[in-house]
Amino acid sequence: MSSFNARKLLIPLVLLALLGALVFFVTDKNQAPDVKFTTITGQEIGMQDLRGKIVLVNFWATTCSGCIAEMPKLIETYNRYHKQGFELVAVAMSYDPPSHVANYSKKNGLPFPVALDLQGELATAFNDVKLTPTAFVIDKNGRIVRNVVGELDFKALHAMLDEQLGRKI
Repeated sequence: MSSFNARKLLIPLVLLALLGALVFFVTDKNQAPDVKFTTITGQEIGMQDLRGKIVLVNFWATTCSGCIAEMPKLIETYNRYHKQGFELVAVAMSYDPPSHVANYSKKNGLPFPVALDLQGELATAFNDVKLTPTAFVIDKNGRIVRNVVGELDFKALHAMLDEQLGRKI
């Protein structure tokens, strides 16, 4: 084979490889971390278990006034959308004593899974969360489609859930 023919073949192969690498890095970058949540009841929920659902992972603390302020709206959102394929996992920060988290969850009747992040591994996996509240919206394919630091805009969240879940308004 002449060097001209080899170059004609090599250039498209290199371009194809570069395009494949670009697609891999762009799609992989938005993937939610493959973690397991351990709830206050000891249940383990893996991100893989949540595939096919729209998921809100909400990092919070019982000492965070913004977190406590948005809890009633999170309960309302969960109750409104859960049967259509929405899941919410509230992740208590590592500095929040498990007894405080369990007491708050019971007292306020939180209907969604509440996970403990005792070693801070979940916060680290989700882009090193330091501030609360911080929320991640994950689509049915496991990709992070929205990241919100601070209190959620529930009107915008509900509009997104209505669209993603095919719910009629």
